Amino acid sequence: MRIRVNLSVEDMPKSWYNVVADLPFNLDPPLDPGTREPLNPEKLSPIFPQSLIEQEISDERFIEIPEEVIREYAVYRPTPLIRAMYLEEYLGTPARIYYKYEGVSPTGSHKTNTSIPQAYYNAREGVKRLVTETGAGQWGSALTYAGRKFGLEVGVFMVKVSYFQKPMRKNLMQLYGGNVTPSPSEKTKFGKRLLKENPENPGSLGIAISEAMEAALEDSKTKYSLGSVLNHVLLHQTVIGLELKKQLEMIGERPTIIMGCHGGGSNFGGTILPFIPDKLEGKDIRFVACEPTACPSLTKGRYDYDHGDTAGITPLLKMYTLGKDFIPPKIHAGGLRYHGSAPIIARLVHEGIVEAQAFDQDEIFKWAKVFSNIEGIVPAPESAHAIAGVVKEALRAKEEKREEVIVFNLSGHGLFDLTAYT
Repeated sequence: MRIRVNLSVEDMPKSWYNVVADLPFNLDPPLDPGTREPLNPEKLSPIFPQSLIEQEISDERFIEIPEEVIREYAVYRPTPLIRAMYLEEYLGTPARIYYKYEGVSPTGSHKTNTSIPQAYYNAREGVKRLVTETGAGQWGSALTYAGRKFGLEVGVFMVKVSYFQKPMRKNLMQLYGGNVTPSPSEKTKFGKRLLKENPENPGSLGIAISEAMEAALEDSKTKYSLGSVLNHVLLHQTVIGLELKKQLEMIGERPTIIMGCHGGGSNFGGTILPFIPDKLEGKDIRFVACEPTACPSLTKGRYDYDHGDTAGITPLLKMYTLGKDFIPPKIHAGGLRYHGSAPIIARLVHEGIVEAQAFDQDEIFKWAKVFSNIEGIVPAPESAHAIAGVVKEALRAKEEKREEVIVFNLSGHGLFDLTAYT
C-alpha cells in the first residue's frame, strides 16, 4: 500500500523561514559592479519592488506570508509527501525513500511558490509589467500564471534552445497571456550584439537574464523578476521544507539524506534550508545537491564574485561559478543550464554543510524512465538529477547493508518534456 502523507490547508506554513537568521557566519555582501564596494540596496529599486528588496536583505527568522498569497498557495498546497516503495523494491535497498512532489502546482513545478508572492508584491506597489528569463520554461510559465492572477503583463525571454526544444512550455506561457521571445533576440542591444557575433547562438540563462534586465531598466513601469539564486526567492521556496518537516514528523521519520536537483538553487534551497538548524545542532543529516556534468557549477566552478548574467549588468554575487560567459551544452534540463549558484547554497557548500554531485544526461534519463514506469510520475529532466542521486545513495546503502531515510524534492513533472525521453 502506497504511503502518502497529506497536510490540510490549515497546516500550511503561515510564514517563510529565513535561514540567514541562524547561519553561524555572515554572507558575503553583493557588490556594486561599478565600484566593487558593498551594494547599496537602494540601487536595486529600478528592478525590484521595495518589499522584495527588504526580504533580500532581511535577517528576520520568519517573514509572514500575506493572506492574498496564502489564498493562491491553497490552490495546490500543501503538496504531498510520497514514499517511493516501488523504487525501493526495484533497487532492493534497505533505504526508505520519500519524495515531496511539487508537480501538482498549476504549472507543474515548484516555481509558483515564488512567482505568486513576487507578482503580489509588484502589483501591490503599482507595477504594471514584469519581465523575466526562463530556461526550460517552468519559471516563465509560473510567472505568467501569477501575473494573470494579479493583473500584470509578463514578458519572458526564453533560452533559444529550450524555446524550440519545449514548444508546449511556450504555449502554456501564451495561454496565460505571456509574451515569449527566444533569447538571444533582436529586442535588446545585448541580444542584437550576440546574434551579430553568432546567429546560431543557442542562448543561456545568463544571456536571457541580461536581456530581461535591459528591458526592465529601459521602462520605468516595468520591473524584473528572477526565478532562482537570490535570497528572497529561496525564502519563498521554504514552504517546501517547512511542510516536509511536518509531514516527516507525522510518520515518525527522521531524514538522514535530503537531496534535490541544483541549477540556481531555489528548489534545493527551499527543501533543505528549514533543516539547516538541525545540522548545525549536530544531527546526523546530509544535504546533497545534484547537478548536470554539462553545467557543474558546484562541483567544478570557482568560489568567487561573479555577475549573475552574461552582460555584466547584475551586482556581483559570491558564488560557485563557471564564469558569466560560459555557454552550457544543449542538454534537455534547460532549467539547470546556469553558470552560477545561489549565494546561500554556495556558502553552505564552501563551509562543508552541503555536498554536491554531478550526473550526466544518459544516467539521469535512465533512472527517470525507471521512475516513470514504476512510480507512475514522469519527472522533469531537472528533477531526474535528484532521482539519479537518490539511486546512487540507495544502492550504496544496499551495498553497506545499512538503513537510510532518503528524502528528495521531485520539483516538477516532465509532461511537457516528453520529446526528451524519445
